[in-house]
Amino acid sequence: MSKSREKVLNTLCLGYRIFGAMGWGELGDGHISARDPLQHDCFWLLKYGVAFTRATVDDFILLNQQGETVAGEGFANAPGFRIHMPILRARRDINAAAHTHTPWGTPFSAEVRPVEPISQESCVFYHDCVIFDDEEVRIQDIEAGERIAQCLGRKNSIILRNHGLLTAGESIEGAVARFALLERVAETHMKVRNPKPLSAAAVHHAQTNLFGERKQQAVFDYLVGHFALA
Repeated sequence: MSKSREKVLNTLCLGYRIFGAMGWGELGDGHISARDPLQHDCFWLLKYGVAFTRATVDDFILLNQQGETVAGEGFANAPGFRIHMPILRARRDINAAAHTHTPWGTPFSAEVRPVEPISQESCVFYHDCVIFDDEEVRIQDIEAGERIAQCLGRKNSIILRNHGLLTAGESIEGAVARFALLERVAETHMKVRNPKPLSAAAVHHAQTNLFGERKQQAVFDYLVGHFALA
């Protein structure tokens, strides 16, 4: 295995274990994808049936754009493929995406309201998070995934109505860190019903200074350390 592919799989494994440690995906309801560094039109997913907390580098399968297994053994979560493939195909700047059903993200998605700048973390997603206002909760076909990708556009986060949250990033670390923060933002929005929004100046400062690539890596590393996953 090439060093670049090994690095991707090791990082992807940590991403799934972070989700598992957070108590997410315990019913197999979620997925993190990573574009393959060698075959850019293919991507990795955890094979179906493996608990996130027990994921190892041998548990991933490489899928092409037709959903065929190129490497690894096992089969993919079909809705996962239908969600991730169109996004990665449409956005060459995105190398990873994350989605699962969380205690706050899914209820927040049912309210169909946008992220408002009511906390430091929420500023990150203000004007960078869209709402997929559709009833495709099961993602029965690839066309549903294509509609999600179209709705996402050039943003990095999307709220799937009555379904949950989805985040994307240039790296696995970025997608996972962004998801963890968006779940916190959803919790804040569900708990605080009459908040006073931050000023435009404060929002601008937060967006330009608080969540760059280094911060994304730091959040990911902190989660790995916090749960003693490395």
